[in-house]
Amino acid sequence: MAFSQHLARLSALLAACVLAALVVAVEVPGERAVQRYGPQAVSLYREWRSLLVSLAGQDERAQLLAVNQFFNRKIRFAEDRDVWGESDYWATPFELFGKGAGDCEDFTIGKYMSLRLVGVSPDKLRLTYVRARIGDANSRVSQAHMVLAYYPQPNAEPLILDNLVGSLLPASQRDDLTPVFSFNAGALWVGNQSSNVDRLTRWRQLLDRMKKDGLNP
Repeated sequence: MAFSQHLARLSALLAACVLAALVVAVEVPGERAVQRYGPQAVSLYREWRSLLVSLAGQDERAQLLAVNQFFNRKIRFAEDRDVWGESDYWATPFELFGKGAGDCEDFTIGKYMSLRLVGVSPDKLRLTYVRARIGDANSRVSQAHMVLAYYPQPNAEPLILDNLVGSLLPASQRDDLTPVFSFNAGALWVGNQSSNVDRLTRWRQLLDRMKKDGLNP
């Protein structure tokens, strides 16, 4: 066999090994963890897992676009009272798949965990509470809302992943949103001040439930 053929086979083998490693990285947790949430959860989980595997190794903007699109298309928006019978419930991704519906927090949590699983650094991601203006630019009516902010660099302007808007837009183009506070697995930010995220009891409870499902943010 010619040297060029040996080199081609070696390159193909190395590429397969790299792909296999990436697949393993994004297939955790396994399907068994989601089965207790019902057949709809399993079906959505399989689509989600396939998406994550396909995104392994892609550039981060492609990952952001695909994850944002997946949740915005596959999950129906509904209020917590209609889905959970509670005024405010933060669902894990598997719980969300089981219902097939959720509110803005649930969309944001699902996107955050998906991007973490495909390798986006937690330092680049913040779950962000905002006041969202309803109506035109002169409206004074707003409501509480949550979006996911992605920071390509620490001091960069973030891109906003939103269940209400399909496009990824920089924060400066979302003048309908007024930030209130943001957080991730490591810290809580109010304005420019950071503090311990353990202050968010609901977030701590959610992390505990996700870890039982094998989801580690």
